[in-house]
Amino acid sequence: MRVRVPVAVALAATLLTGCAQSVDPIERLGKKAAQRVHPHGPTREQPYRHWGLTAPLAPAPKPSPWPAPRSAGPGLPPVVDHVRTHDKVVFLTYDAQGTGADTRRDPRFADLVRELRLPVTVFPTAPRHGHFAGLPYATQRSEICGHRPRLNSRLLRPPYGTYDTTTRRAAADCGVSALVLWRASTTTGTLTYARGDHHLTPGDIVQVGPADSTARLLRGLQELGLTVGSLEDYL
Repeated sequence: MRVRVPVAVALAATLLTGCAQSVDPIERLGKKAAQRVHPHGPTREQPYRHWGLTAPLAPAPKPSPWPAPRSAGPGLPPVVDHVRTHDKVVFLTYDAQGTGADTRRDPRFADLVRELRLPVTVFPTAPRHGHFAGLPYATQRSEICGHRPRLNSRLLRPPYGTYDTTTRRAAADCGVSALVLWRASTTTGTLTYARGDHHLTPGDIVQVGPADSTARLLRGLQELGLTVGSLEDYL
């Protein structure tokens, strides 16, 4: 089930925790972000051209049925950096403070998501422990559970992508269904891969940087015949 939040809740107000905030573009960015989006009427270029695309981004298909990701053990959520699917989609994820998805740092991000109607997933972060791995269960559970009820999210990205079995136990006890990592990343300015073949494939989860990185990535996806899907529709 997809996460829904009120229209009036601004994206910047959600940047408090590592739990995912699925951004359904029009509803999730809030009034202030909406006011920064420039209208595109008959005398203005189409939004996709504004971001350097040669055509509108293809809509994502209805998710194809596929077995759920394997859990790490009885009662433990899986850790995923790729979704098994035949659909020609990849999933764009953002760590708000680290990669520029915070609208206070890069206002163009809100414009891009809204104008292109991108179903991105933002993992807000806040000042806290740098890594979960090695911390006591009680500490990890407090960190994970403390903010999740407010965001009502099923997905978690552990800080810096580090975790241990205790993280999985604490996440499961907080109602998290999956820990989300990434197979590819643009946060260094170029597309790098954590494992596997050095090219994007359907189902890849991508950690993306600011608006410019997203626009470049979208152009590359179009050349590969790929589009952007909603991660929470597939997990």
